[in-house]
Amino acid sequence: MKAELLYRHRQGFDDGTIVEAVIWKLSASVKGSRHLYKYRLFYGHPGQRIVGYDNERGKGDHRHYRGKEMPYRFVSPEKLLDDFIADIEAERELK
Repeated sequence: MKAELLYRHRQGFDDGTIVEAVIWKLSASVKGSRHLYKYRLFYGHPGQRIVGYDNERGKGDHRHYRGKEMPYRFVSPEKLLDDFIADIEAERELK
């Protein structure tokens, strides 16, 4: 099975921040993850991540928030997007 693109989204905001999200379904899990998805989710300014989620090979599922990296418990692509959107909304409310 080839990798299947499940979700791709890019959006810019008036303040210069951007959202980029890509989720793929794979035939085998990425080293460090226990599921068949590869993802990268980014919110911030070009070159400056404020919020991010990814499962980089060997690191497994994790979340970035304001320069801190912490493990993330992946449940489903839908839950991943919900968590990401909630983080973005919380961050944008701080402005």
